[in-house]
Amino acid sequence: MVTRPNLRLARYLVPVIIVLAIIFSIRQCGNQEKPSEHPRDYAAIAQEGILRVATEYNSISFYVDGDTVSGFHYELIQAFARDKGLKTEITPLMSFEERLEGLSEGRYDVIACGLLATSELKDSLLLTSPITLNKQVLVQRKESGENGENDSLYIRNQLDLAGRTLHVVKGSPSILRIQNLGNEIGDTIYIKEIAKYGPEQLISMVAHGDIDYAVCDESIARTAADSIPQIDINTAISFTQFYSWAVSKQSPALLDSLNTWLDKFQKGKEYRRIYKKYYDKK
Repeated sequence: MVTRPNLRLARYLVPVIIVLAIIFSIRQCGNQEKPSEHPRDYAAIAQEGILRVATEYNSISFYVDGDTVSGFHYELIQAFARDKGLKTEITPLMSFEERLEGLSEGRYDVIACGLLATSELKDSLLLTSPITLNKQVLVQRKESGENGENDSLYIRNQLDLAGRTLHVVKGSPSILRIQNLGNEIGDTIYIKEIAKYGPEQLISMVAHGDIDYAVCDESIARTAADSIPQIDINTAISFTQFYSWAVSKQSPALLDSLNTWLDKFQKGKEYRRIYKKYYDKK
């Protein structure tokens, strides 16, 4: 039985996985109305009784485990909805840009996955109180140890990134960090944005030699490394930073409701159990 998104290239890159994940979107309401064309605030959400959520399909946020749905952000947003007497309508999307677009157009009320709290996102969105701490890491293949071909590709420190091409999910906040890192080392680091794949798919492509380098969140990379021993994730791209959820700037009451709930919930046993399940398994 598959217990995590399959990271083998032959399967994981098949678009059917994405389609199945979307079909399996959690729609716990009876009669669904057409989403509004503008962002809603908490009063409108409470009146309808449905919270529309965009998330990412990966081994941390949201994934299918047999006949159930799991994920840190999935369990957290479900707990919020439960405590507020709301039902959830959850849609997993691979594209970072699609999540942002859906939020701005009112198709989703909240983006519930790990969003790096950058100043750029703060300019366009309302970010919740920090949900987790995380950092961006380089994903590459391990050294062969036998003066093989991969030894010349292996990055031992950030200075070695000069002139290399790093693959990232299109629109990822990590792009700005990579650009700043290029300035810090005084050389160009090339960036290739990938529109149709998520971070775990990029990791799989690295492992199978389709690309040499990818950048993703350390939590996702560590989960992948458990089943893909040939990858190396020991080179940090960023410092440890705050990760949050996001709502539209037109939804300040929803933000207040989320933050008030998070402040209380994160001090309780249920949050510690959920956090340990996904981030502190050892």
